[in-house]
Amino acid sequence: MANYTLETLADDFVFLEGPRWHGGQLWLSDMWAHTVYTLSEAGKRTKVATMPERPSGINFLPDGRVVIVSMADRRLKLVGPDGALSTYADLSGLVEHDINDTVCDRDGNIYVGNFGYDLLNHAEPKTAELIMVTPTGQCKVVADGLEFPNGAVITPDGGTLIIAETFGHKLTAFDRAADGSLSGRRVWAALGERTPDGICLDASGAVWVSSFMTGEFVRVAEGGEVLDVISTGDKRAVACNLGGADGHTFFGLTFDGALEDVASGKRLARVEVCRVPVGAAGSP
Repeated sequence: MANYTLETLADDFVFLEGPRWHGGQLWLSDMWAHTVYTLSEAGKRTKVATMPERPSGINFLPDGRVVIVSMADRRLKLVGPDGALSTYADLSGLVEHDINDTVCDRDGNIYVGNFGYDLLNHAEPKTAELIMVTPTGQCKVVADGLEFPNGAVITPDGGTLIIAETFGHKLTAFDRAADGSLSGRRVWAALGERTPDGICLDASGAVWVSSFMTGEFVRVAEGGEVLDVISTGDKRAVACNLGGADGHTFFGLTFDGALEDVASGKRLARVEVCRVPVGAAGSP
């Protein structure tokens, strides 16, 4: 394993999620600051939109439109160039609790996970569904019984979706049909005590996993072999992505607090970076 040292690119955020490298910049959702930003490679931030119901997963449709999760009202929102919001899809009839991270395929199908229960108020855990939203706006359950479905990726051939089950301590894979439907559910990697949050795919087919509770970013191969580990010390590892001009910059979102601090409004989050030898695969 290589030795990696994270360096702070930008700080003074509340709680970051949904990193996406797109159009030469990193897109970010500051969930509890109710704001979406872009960040340059030099660390310059630009506000994209204010989202009162908390933003999370960010998606780019084939026609260039931007669709972002609005968590608390369980909707996907189109974000205009001026930051104006409009409803793209309403998932509130299918799920009862906050929607969360997403992944978008090349045809514009968006897969949306959700909490399944009131996590922050310590409700009894329940499993949750994965919803697919088609380009025509149809919303349907494509998988259920998931233990807190979180970050997800799609392989370059479009044939496999891999999703983090945070409290299942595993990555789960599905075969994808041409219409986006899922089958062949299987454990892609068992992660032991690790709690996968945001994930990203690299060009070798390995997955970088953000493990919130153990404070590390872990690169794993199918079957569960650990290839690399980046420690975040006392901080939490929330989400990650690969990008930069050559695709070899690792962007790690960290949080210097506990789960109970997430909604506190304290500015405990930052974007940290390092260079890695295997570049981006473009998902999420």
